[in-house]
Amino acid sequence: MNGPALQERPSAPASWRIALPHSAAAVPVARALVRTALAELEHAADSDTAELLTAELVANAVEHTAGRSPIELVVELLPTGCQVEVHDPDPAPPGDLTRPHGGPPDPWQEHGRGLLLIRALSSSCGHRPTETGKAVWFRLPVVPHQRRPS
Repeated sequence: MNGPALQERPSAPASWRIALPHSAAAVPVARALVRTALAELEHAADSDTAELLTAELVANAVEHTAGRSPIELVVELLPTGCQVEVHDPDPAPPGDLTRPHGGPPDPWQEHGRGLLLIRALSSSCGHRPTETGKAVWFRLPVVPHQRRPS
């Protein structure tokens, strides 16, 4: 009788980079790309969390940056997990990403929870300047596989 199959994890980084439209249509496309990237290599990062946080980053880039130039999604699979970056043309850092202040979001407001989710659910997050604006990123660790009952 064979033991449980081991899923392959990348031994070296693998990455995808794609330009997305500067519109709300980019959000479901980005979610699908992250889901596909994690599934293709049977990577063990939590794909539901990766999709949710990617959607938050892309929605923020679309909503809070001016202009029509595309945003860029970069997904990197590492032996220790995955990193997702969203590049946009605005050099201003995202508010409250790494140092929250101002207390919890107002429960009556529709906005203001995206960066809180990214901070709470990722293993790390941040932003960095790029030649054309900034990149906002998060990392998720590999999640151990649970044994399924026979």
